[in-house]
Amino acid sequence: MSIAELPQAPSRTPIRTSRLMLRPYEPTDAEDFFAVIDQNRLRLRPAFPSRVAAVQTLADARQVLLGYSQDWTSRRLLVLGIWHAESGAYLGDISLKPVWGRAVTAEIGYYLAAEAEGQGYAQEALAATVAFGFSKPLGATRLDIRCYATNPRSCAVAERIGFRRLPARPRLWPQRNQPEIYYYSLSAEAA
Repeated sequence: MSIAELPQAPSRTPIRTSRLMLRPYEPTDAEDFFAVIDQNRLRLRPAFPSRVAAVQTLADARQVLLGYSQDWTSRRLLVLGIWHAESGAYLGDISLKPVWGRAVTAEIGYYLAAEAEGQGYAQEALAATVAFGFSKPLGATRLDIRCYATNPRSCAVAERIGFRRLPARPRLWPQRNQPEIYYYSLSAEAA
């Protein structure tokens, strides 16, 4: 599918839930974005190595957010920051990486700051993102999530939303000390 055939980029209108606001990043979010990456670097590195490597300084954070804005316009990657609606505290982010074709699919990735975990925010953000992914203009037919087996909380969040774990995939190039990856999927019909 060429870029001319892609649906219009989704609106940048914030998505609101009972406790959260999810929205595309703005340039003014760079300090909060950098702080969460920097303070959670060790725990985020296994699942988000590229992001952690790309955000070493506040200037890097600004560049990454600029890239996310361009990715949103091109529909390559749709990244939503997660904020607490009442306090305005930045909590983390969630993204959809679409694969454009006759049937649109998208992979979801998410993380929260350590202090935001265990309060149901990931589940709330994931439920809102699933609704966003299946709605127009994205109109995905299937959403996928990958979780490390060593991250049972993230796996549980996906399962509570209705994602089903897929059969194990053979590892073509197993790496030492690399945890097993669980693959989850949710179809539009099942949502």
